[in-house]
Amino acid sequence: MDFFAKNIWITGASSGIGKAVAIEISKAKTNLILSGRNESKLKEVAAQCKKNGSTAQVILFDLGDEKSVVSAAEAVLSKKIKIDALYHFGGISQRSFVNETPLDIDRKIFEVNFFGTVALTKAVLSRMAENGGGQIAVTSSIVGKFGFPYRSAYAASKHALHGFFESLRAENKKNNIRVSVIIPGRIKTDISLNAIDKNGQPHSKMDEGQEKGKSAETTAKIICRKLKKEQKEILVGGTELLMVYIRRFIPSLYYYMSSRVKPL
Repeated sequence: MDFFAKNIWITGASSGIGKAVAIEISKAKTNLILSGRNESKLKEVAAQCKKNGSTAQVILFDLGDEKSVVSAAEAVLSKKIKIDALYHFGGISQRSFVNETPLDIDRKIFEVNFFGTVALTKAVLSRMAENGGGQIAVTSSIVGKFGFPYRSAYAASKHALHGFFESLRAENKKNNIRVSVIIPGRIKTDISLNAIDKNGQPHSKMDEGQEKGKSAETTAKIICRKLKKEQKEILVGGTELLMVYIRRFIPSLYYYMSSRVKPL
């Protein structure tokens, strides 16, 4: 994947990893579509991307609102833009116990993390295939590889993304659709601050591990390098990534460690 002069759509581009990836890719003189809910922040990111020599347009939508997602896709596709790549970074995390979390909160997390992402992908997929193929990347998490306390719906939504996009990849090899699943560990972003609690309110606390995590800018450089190589799974983070391998090869140790995570 060569970013130069490509049309690349990035969701969750107003902050965190999505913003950092957009700015990193903009150094390659590309044509960016930046999406999210916060118009003012997206315009700031677009301005930075333009300074780097890329074009950048802002398309607003709410991942938790299917009609908003579909309307945004129709607006972009009506312009006959050939989407060379679609990179999903939008999402929301969680900090609450299973037995204290109402089902509507679980549904909200799935609407944003899974159904909104799937809706945009489906809206773009056929046109991408008709145009000869393209690249789709979706952001999971290391808890998309295993369950973890206080993140039940978040982990479940990320597990669902793995299943969906691995199926999409298998079905669309003939259409030259290349799929990458991005699996971050602890990255220093606002994800824990914006995570929702059992009442659907912002957690508003920076996790200690998050505070010490890899910067979004360093993370973006790693992700972009691996997207260029079209790596199917992109693990990025610190020592916490060891949990992925512990879960796979020493499950008994994983079960012991996960049960000893301190309460919030």
